Amino acid sequence: MKLSQAVRPITYLKTHAAQLIRHVAEQRQPYVITQNGEARAVLQDIESYEETQESLAMLKLLAVGSQHAAEGQSKPLSQAAKDIRARTASRQ
Repeated sequence: MKLSQAVRPITYLKTHAAQLIRHVAEQRQPYVITQNGEARAVLQDIESYEETQESLAMLKLLAVGSQHAAEGQSKPLSQAAKDIRARTASRQ
């Protein structure tokens, strides 16, 4: 289903909540909920929401890594591996 076909007013949500939730959970397709003709919320299944949150977290990590590399706060993998081995050896 296209997102443009999955737009419902809040009054529809109020009267068909169980049906919409069942459809969202089964089809994994979100609904845009409108209020006074404007998009106000998205009804989404929990698995898709969790996947989105995990993807955003990964993108944030990549952005931080890229920023650190651009600022010269990185080191070659071989040096990082040596540093880890040295820390591990000193704990034993």
